[in-house]
Amino acid sequence: MSWDFEYLLRFFVKFFTIVLNFFLEYNLVMFKYDVIVVGAGHAGCEAAIACAKSGAKTLLASLNLDNIALMPCNPAIGGPAKSCLVREIDALGGIMGIAADATYMQLKVLNSSKGPAVRALRAQSDKKEYMRFVRSLLESEENLSLKQCTMSELLVENDCVKGLKDEFGQEYLAPCVILTTGTSLEARIWVGLQYLEFGRLGEASAKGLSPSLKRLGFNIGRLKTGTPARVDARTIDFDKMVIQPGDENPSFFSFLPDRPIRKQYPCWLTRTTEKTHEIIKNNLDKSPMYSGLIHGIGPRYCPSIEDKVIRFAHNPSHHIFIEPEGKNTYEMYVQGFSTSLPASVQIEMLHSLPGLENVHVMKPAYAVEYDYVPAVQLNHSLMTKLIKGLFCAGQINGTSGYEEAAAQGLLAGINAIKYLQGKELLTLSRESSYLGTLVDDLVTKDINEPYRMLTSRSEYRLLLRQDNADERLTKIGYEAGLISEERYKRFLDKQSCIENEIKRLMSEKISPSEKVNTVLNKYGENIDRGMKLAELMKRPNITYETLIETDENTAKLHLTKDVYEQVEVKIKYEGYIKRQIEQVNMSDKLEKIRIPSDIDYSAIKHISTETRDKLAKIRPVTLGQASRIGGVKPADISVLMIMIESHQLKTK
Repeated sequence: MSWDFEYLLRFFVKFFTIVLNFFLEYNLVMFKYDVIVVGAGHAGCEAAIACAKSGAKTLLASLNLDNIALMPCNPAIGGPAKSCLVREIDALGGIMGIAADATYMQLKVLNSSKGPAVRALRAQSDKKEYMRFVRSLLESEENLSLKQCTMSELLVENDCVKGLKDEFGQEYLAPCVILTTGTSLEARIWVGLQYLEFGRLGEASAKGLSPSLKRLGFNIGRLKTGTPARVDARTIDFDKMVIQPGDENPSFFSFLPDRPIRKQYPCWLTRTTEKTHEIIKNNLDKSPMYSGLIHGIGPRYCPSIEDKVIRFAHNPSHHIFIEPEGKNTYEMYVQGFSTSLPASVQIEMLHSLPGLENVHVMKPAYAVEYDYVPAVQLNHSLMTKLIKGLFCAGQINGTSGYEEAAAQGLLAGINAIKYLQGKELLTLSRESSYLGTLVDDLVTKDINEPYRMLTSRSEYRLLLRQDNADERLTKIGYEAGLISEERYKRFLDKQSCIENEIKRLMSEKISPSEKVNTVLNKYGENIDRGMKLAELMKRPNITYETLIETDENTAKLHLTKDVYEQVEVKIKYEGYIKRQIEQVNMSDKLEKIRIPSDIDYSAIKHISTETRDKLAKIRPVTLGQASRIGGVKPADISVLMIMIESHQLKTK
């Protein structure tokens, strides 16, 4: 009996040990990933899908899974410079352009009468529909898991990221982590002199991760942004406003074919009044910004209505746009009316606007103050300099805007995969893209306010148009595995079609005739001699569509709009484009001169202490990057060049 009991005891101990080890091992497998993305805003969604598509086992962690791809401010995509970013995201294989095309309420090309460098597509989106569409894309990726939790601590070993710990102490292991936390880190929202520990209205602030970054040696800053009130459309008198319709023949963000044609809904324009300005001035003492309670720096290019009234006191009024949040809701967005004044004052202000005299306020406006990681602590790949395998993308880097965030998220996702594969990380140059310009500005310039992409930020904006983003970046997206074979072949066919049509227009002639001049007279033009079709199209009033009317061979081709638009731009602006290419070639010389990573800037004489400190802080990779650091002069670059040559001689 004793032998049987001892045998059974050993058997059960061994059995339960095996079972316990199995469950422990199972837990390790359950919570072990290739990539963990923290934050499910626009940056996080792009990063997570890019990683999952590439075959990496990916976890996307969010404070609230019901808020995936939320547009907490204006439900709109695109606009000046931002439309270029969306087109670039699409060309690289991202999802923002596809989602915007699938869920738009209005599409409109801004600056359509101006040159191609500043034309910009803008979509007013259905907020809820956009979120559902993106979530469906996320959930269709078999390598992607979603998790609602607060990641509160980074796990690091030997300067390499190992994973994260959530608020319950559960560990999630991964050799690669992408932080896309938006405005959530240690955030609070302000309405008047009161604040709540929220990252946005109704969603808790993210606690723990910011102190964890500080313990690891990161410098953490504080920024501020805000959002306007939302109002009930049923209480608006639209007759007192100016209607703002969409385009009859809409353009789209994605280069994919067969984009949906949807019913369009108008936006509306009203203006502030003298009474509005008076109410604001009388209540500035109740603003947390003007009372000194908010310490974060706000966006200069998206100021609150208080800032507009004070900074632009000479303006008697300011434009205010009333825009729909969705086709199945009465909620309207009051664009241009961001404020942190008390809710009671906001109602008084809104009632002073024409058409909103009796408006019902559904949600108050508020300001958000949050922690961010100044991006000079990152490389151009968006990986941190301190911790290998740790990437930051989006508003955590000090940017504002969905488009800027999504573009960074996609780049971080691409580079996370390259890092796991041991490949060279992708860096985009300023002349290649607005995304390259955005990242270079962030990691090179010591920016201390929310960064917004503007066309004026790029010195190569004639090369970086929204119409040619596919030409510039599709090959990179294909090589990253995010562009399918079918789509890449279609892209190559399109490029071949553009090249062939340019050659044809530069060789074929058009002769003067009564029929031809009758058409040209409509556009204030005529010809009295034969000339190349390309020469005719270079005239200011002549477009490719004019050639279709006047030339039978052109009409027979039936080229699509996206093809002939690029043909027209390349021919019309040929001289300007060549000039910008020459600029690129000149600056490329400095970009090719790399600065040794071990150079001791403190030992460099003949440059100021301030310049030495800036160079040591940012540690530029090339002379080109060094030349773009604020305060670095051409003479400093000459000294650096001599130092590099001296360093190379010593190491030979």
